[in-house]
Amino acid sequence: MNITSRLECPYYLITRASYVLASTVKTALVEAGLERMKPAYMGVLWVLWIEDGIKSNELGRKAGLEPSTMTSLLDRMERDGLVERRDDPHDRRVQNIFLTTDGRAIKEPVLATMNDAMSRLFGDLPQKDLERMMGVLRKLLEKDKEGIAP
Repeated sequence: MNITSRLECPYYLITRASYVLASTVKTALVEAGLERMKPAYMGVLWVLWIEDGIKSNELGRKAGLEPSTMTSLLDRMERDGLVERRDDPHDRRVQNIFLTTDGRAIKEPVLATMNDAMSRLFGDLPQKDLERMMGVLRKLLEKDKEGIAP
């Protein structure tokens, strides 16, 4: 690869696109009256909506977050009333993370808002292009899982 400008640099393009996505989602959440919900919470919530009560280290792994990031994110989510930490009854060194009533109730409005925001951003993109883009991003994420990406 021979990068000669920022518009030829995958890193630049992905990080800028990520900013646009997060900004759009944040604005959509506020407009929908979901101010407590932050775009950064999505990965954790998606895991908990499927597997509530998971160990915090397993939650971080499944959400793709580093332990130090996970701790501060859970602090904010707990402060915002979406999750609660509970000591594991079998191992006092471990905490399990549970959705609160609000954390469960927010699922449908958040997913509807996400769908609307993604439609605004990608609605005019041909479906085959969207699928190809997501495929490329999944391949990049698989490299991280395989230990290829540092």
